[in-house]
Amino acid sequence: MSDPAVALVMIGILVFVICIGFPVAFTLMALGVGFGYYAYYQDGQAFFDNRVFYLLTQNTFTVLNNDALVSIPLFLLMGYLVERANILDNLFKSLQLALKHLPGSLAVATLATCALFATATGIVGAVVTLMGLLALPQMMKAGYDSRLATGVICAGGCLGILIPPSIMLIVYGAMAGLSVVKLYAAAFVPGFFLAGMYILYVVGVALVKPQLAPPLPRDEGDVPVLEVVAMLFKSFVPLALLILAVLGAIMFGLATPTEAAAVGALGAAILAAAYRALTWQALRESVFLTARTSAMVCWLFVGSATFASIFAYLGGNQIIKEFVLDMNLNAIGFMLLAQVIIFLLGWPLEWTEIIIIFVPIFLPMLQHFGIDPILFGVLIALNLQTAFLSPPMAMSAYYLKGVSPPSVLLTQIFSGCMPFVYVVIVTMVLVYIFPGIALWLPNAIYGR
Repeated sequence: MSDPAVALVMIGILVFVICIGFPVAFTLMALGVGFGYYAYYQDGQAFFDNRVFYLLTQNTFTVLNNDALVSIPLFLLMGYLVERANILDNLFKSLQLALKHLPGSLAVATLATCALFATATGIVGAVVTLMGLLALPQMMKAGYDSRLATGVICAGGCLGILIPPSIMLIVYGAMAGLSVVKLYAAAFVPGFFLAGMYILYVVGVALVKPQLAPPLPRDEGDVPVLEVVAMLFKSFVPLALLILAVLGAIMFGLATPTEAAAVGALGAAILAAAYRALTWQALRESVFLTARTSAMVCWLFVGSATFASIFAYLGGNQIIKEFVLDMNLNAIGFMLLAQVIIFLLGWPLEWTEIIIIFVPIFLPMLQHFGIDPILFGVLIALNLQTAFLSPPMAMSAYYLKGVSPPSVLLTQIFSGCMPFVYVVIVTMVLVYIFPGIALWLPNAIYGR
């Protein structure tokens, strides 16, 4: 068997083993070391003289010494502390009252809360779970259709994948060798554009079929304007100032992502203390969850770097590149092929595995097709929204099912998610046709 054929067997085993539930990071390392031992083997050498062991240790050092990845645990700590600051309840209630005259006001308030909370946490499971506990009972009580209510929460909760400070964009930037600052600037407008598209869809449904999203009862919305303003000020302004300070410092070059993340984590701790939620238990849980998630990302990087090195050494990258180029695709055809593959991979795999394992296969071909890698990264971030929304492996649906009433079936949640998948696809098409949606802000701030 030729080396390129061995490389294809290697990636086939990887997909199969991941799909049956083995830990991804250790699967990558095991396959990288196993096939690497075969690739580097020389007659008569001692077992530990094989170069694959040097490759593994060198990759481990390189990943753990990568300055760009330092911001990941800091942003995670910021998110977990904000999550435990107990401000989401007041934020949702104040937005609900402020938007009471808008059709589908409860759903719109849910999406607005999710969008704002996504910029503070970026953790899909946390946002979906919290909004499922908070907003779903409110919408069900108000007579909302269960499909629409659950779809709104799942879609809104996934916005943290795209809206800065997105952990996914940090990982993509590290893999592609791109500035995280420019990626954040590029994702900012598309992220809120997608949130706006969700809101337009919900308002349209409420106008066409008001029985699916009844208006807020008069007695519940009868709150003085000054009291609503005061509630918004207490719940919205502190969190918004924290987010603007962190993102503004990054985008305008006042601080690196790592420095801004450190200030954000400190600000989140102060915010939690101000709301009297900074208990020893909350701090311990936040640190533990941060360490666990950060370790997962770092070991995924180590495993993927080892796997990718051996895969390329065996000629796997070259054979895939030649296969794609032999198809004589234009830029649109290549982009469509890449996004369809990523969409399909989103069913069995999580975004970390897709970004770290499969995206590097496409990156070397972007220059050939004249595609901006920053635009490509934004489109991937948009595409990965569908990975959390499209059945049968829609993780946001499973998060929500875990906290929803027994009367809400998983099939209803899947059904509610599907219209938002179509909204994501429409948004992707618009961003590709009008790349200025993504590229205008980074070009305006940093130049071409």
